[in-house]
Amino acid sequence: MSTTVPPADPLPESPLPPGGETAWIEVIQKMDEVYNDLLQYEVALEEKNAALEESHQFIESVLASMSDILIVCDRNGSIEEVNPSLRHISGKTAEELVHTPLFDLFADDGEKAKARDVFTRYAREGVHDCEFFLRAGDGSTVPVSMNCTPRVSQTGKLMGMVVTGRPVGELRRAYSALRQAHDDLKRTQGQLLHAEKMVSLGRLVAGVAHELNNPISFVLGNVLSLKRYASRLESYLAAVHGSDAAEDRALRSMREELRIDRILADMPHLIDGMIEGAERTRDIVDALKRFSAVDKATPERVNLNDVVERSVRWVVQSASAKFAVDIDLPPELVCSGSSGQLQQVVMNLVQNACDATARQPEPRLKVCGGVEQGMAVLRFIDNGPGIPEEHLNRLFEPFFTTKPVGQGTGLGLSISYGIVDRHGGKLSVSNAATGGAEFVLALPVDSH
Repeated sequence: MSTTVPPADPLPESPLPPGGETAWIEVIQKMDEVYNDLLQYEVALEEKNAALEESHQFIESVLASMSDILIVCDRNGSIEEVNPSLRHISGKTAEELVHTPLFDLFADDGEKAKARDVFTRYAREGVHDCEFFLRAGDGSTVPVSMNCTPRVSQTGKLMGMVVTGRPVGELRRAYSALRQAHDDLKRTQGQLLHAEKMVSLGRLVAGVAHELNNPISFVLGNVLSLKRYASRLESYLAAVHGSDAAEDRALRSMREELRIDRILADMPHLIDGMIEGAERTRDIVDALKRFSAVDKATPERVNLNDVVERSVRWVVQSASAKFAVDIDLPPELVCSGSSGQLQQVVMNLVQNACDATARQPEPRLKVCGGVEQGMAVLRFIDNGPGIPEEHLNRLFEPFFTTKPVGQGTGLGLSISYGIVDRHGGKLSVSNAATGGAEFVLALPVDSH
């Protein structure tokens, strides 16, 4: 069986004239090119908008972080832009400040007239470090060091000005802090120099004391020998003049002429005085050696009564004759430690009391104490003006002193506190009920 397929209908003829298809293709291609260009322009525009927004945010952050004030004005002096620092000082918002005259920010009519004259006269050249007073938000006046720079267009036309300023109070505070730091540094340098001198002096004293021991021992030994010789000579002369030779008128006359009897009577007193002076010198040298001696590894038994007496004697001898010290201590108040270091502590406390009472009509220090709860306690109570409450907690800080500049290093009490602490004791201070200062030195009692 066969099937016959009918022939297909012929395609209708194109209505476009010859060459029209090519023209349409070219139009479509041009539209694609224009569309691609528009897309590229849009992308570039978005990138520029993003960069502009980022730049705007950067400028805003810089303006917000400025501590100096910033004011942008037009050519008529009307405010166009301000930063947060000015808003903080003036106590106004940006909306309240914009479009208001710049000169309304100044403190009074005099300052306004001065600013108007300066900014008008030097608008083209600019203003540098000119001090004005602005009105703060709380009504007070704020000194500000201001600078003015002109805003000029591309054609050189004056468009306005940019005013910056820094509160002078901050500069003054910074300068004051710098000056205070400089003074503290100079004082600390002087105190360290003084401390170094004291160390050198201690070494010198130790060397001198060691060298003095030999001649003092020599003098003392010779004086003791002279005392024995004088006693023998006196016995011999007594025997000579007690014999028959005493009838010799020439010998008796010579004895009277040379005043032998008076010499014999004065000689024991003279020799005793020499012995006493030599012994006192020996004790002073011995005390100097203990005071300046290098710390020993093992502590020694220290009689606090002797330490107090030596310290008081040394301070009183170099102080005013009016300074009186009353000592009321039980016998044999003993602790364990370094005699030289503890004497340094006691001398410092006595010397401080002497300085504190210098202006009193009758300067006086009372040293008393005893054994309390296993501690040897010494109390130093003066009749001075006392210590201000704000200084009590800082008195043992290094380089802190209540004395005038040049009269104290601020190291004595700090070093004393450290010495007492190393001895297992405690050094404290308070104001006594009588009005003066009271230092309490407590050290563990030596039980040996």
